[in-house]
Amino acid sequence: MLGVISNIQRFTVHDGPGIRLTVFMQGCPLACWWCHNPESISYCDVKDAGDNLRFSVSELMKEIKKEQVFMDESSGGVTFSGGEPMMQAIFLEEILRACREEDIHTAIDTSGFVLSDAFHSLMDKPDLFLYDIKVINNTLHKKYTGASNILILENLRTLNKYRKNVIIRIPLVPGITNTKENIHDIKNLLLELPNIKKINLLPFHTIADGKYKRLNLENKMQGIRPESNANNVEIRSLFTEAGFETSLGA
Repeated sequence: MLGVISNIQRFTVHDGPGIRLTVFMQGCPLACWWCHNPESISYCDVKDAGDNLRFSVSELMKEIKKEQVFMDESSGGVTFSGGEPMMQAIFLEEILRACREEDIHTAIDTSGFVLSDAFHSLMDKPDLFLYDIKVINNTLHKKYTGASNILILENLRTLNKYRKNVIIRIPLVPGITNTKENIHDIKNLLLELPNIKKINLLPFHTIADGKYKRLNLENKMQGIRPESNANNVEIRSLFTEAGFETSLGA
């Protein structure tokens, strides 16, 4: 069993609790205008991936266990991100099982745009879901991500139904996701899901601009500047006042 990994980042502190190892898995079915990991979007089959991208479960576990002392001391763990990690559902299930056998805390950072069968097969495997919610209006969601949000919202309702541990992540993209209408719609959606109480608001940044240049990819957010912190704090207050445990920036 081999997985295709684009990057492994150590000592991360923004991808779940404690000090973590973040494994960026290759491939994503969405094409968000503001994607910060454009190198992870295109999927390559295992047989076509270079040796530095292919990992067996045992090889990846060796990398994870190198950081276990830091994870244990900080109540951290490993986060599987991407791309969309659930695109490699079989490999992901195996590595999650291996982590559980070593008592390593696991999180999946997901867009939720995953076929129901794969989603249900993985639903009980991680300790935590970091679940992105971007745009509620489906027409706008298709425009800015390239896909419908119907499956995303359906899978989120499933996590709520089965009382899974979920932190909602909302990227605050100027003029797209941070509009008053969209924030209002997200708040109303989450108020219908009583088992989901935690929100991370992720301010827009331009760190990935250099990646688009190096990869010769169109940067649809070129020239867009981050919003003022005051605007982001106001959005946080809206969710906090609605009863959500809301953090800004992580």
